[in-house]
Amino acid sequence: MSGSDIPSHHGPAGTTDGSYPNEIMKVLFERASLRDFSDRDVTKEVLEMVLKAGTHAPTGGNLQPYSIIKVQNGETRRALAELMGQRFIGNAPVSLLFCIDLRRLERWAELEVAPFTATSSFRHFWISFQDTVICAQNICTAADSMGLGSVYVGSVLEIFRELREMFLLPSGVFPVVLLCLGYPKSEVALRRKLGIDVVVHEERYSDPGDDELLAAFNDKYSGGDARQVLLTEERLRALHEVSRTVHGAEFADRCVARARENGFISAVQRYFGLHYRANRMPKGNLEFIKMMEEADLHFFREYTPKKG
Repeated sequence: MSGSDIPSHHGPAGTTDGSYPNEIMKVLFERASLRDFSDRDVTKEVLEMVLKAGTHAPTGGNLQPYSIIKVQNGETRRALAELMGQRFIGNAPVSLLFCIDLRRLERWAELEVAPFTATSSFRHFWISFQDTVICAQNICTAADSMGLGSVYVGSVLEIFRELREMFLLPSGVFPVVLLCLGYPKSEVALRRKLGIDVVVHEERYSDPGDDELLAAFNDKYSGGDARQVLLTEERLRALHEVSRTVHGAEFADRCVARARENGFISAVQRYFGLHYRANRMPKGNLEFIKMMEEADLHFFREYTPKKG
């Protein structure tokens, strides 16, 4: 749901005290998503250094079960931007599509006459997915350290089939996330985060009390950048419909009543009622599994050995 009076869903503006023990910590604390790219080109030397940093990321068994599709062609970048509905993708001088790649390992096994079932193993999927994202984050941090900016685009999942066709991804290769790189056109905005007192648990998981949990989120979403959405009848109807679909009419009435009582649609109501709509997000689960099957990745079914 759009509207000029709706604040960005990316979170409230944050600050940092600027005191760090070293440059690496500075990069990590001051990293922010960049969506406003300058026309400055990324040199081959800088890009190669950043990409090499990615290949040094840790992976399970040091198998490196990923591939990166480097996209610099303007026409392709604009096509990606149109497909994903994100204009900034077309303006970023470099986009990197990170993919799970079990094809390379399977071919290696075939050439060396070794047994191979990674494309049918949930265990391999779980580790391969982690390894792919860890590689992406290594590159993200390396890019920031070189003066570049970056932004992740997770909505690749909405166009899995189109990406496989666009980039000729063979069986055993599957898209995970897109990372756009380039030099900032303007200063990037830091975002406020929950602190370690909320996300770090001592020795075992411990639920905070209701008041403590609300205080933590109220601290994150507070002040002039609170992410509160102004009430309109259209938004309240949408919030009610989403709530009714997933939790029933009584809950939907309570949800809208809370918004009216507050005088605004709260951040969490906006996230799951109007943006990442709770009635839409679970749809298509089986279709995503089907798309993996189409790529000959059979992680979610019982394994049957193939003899011969």
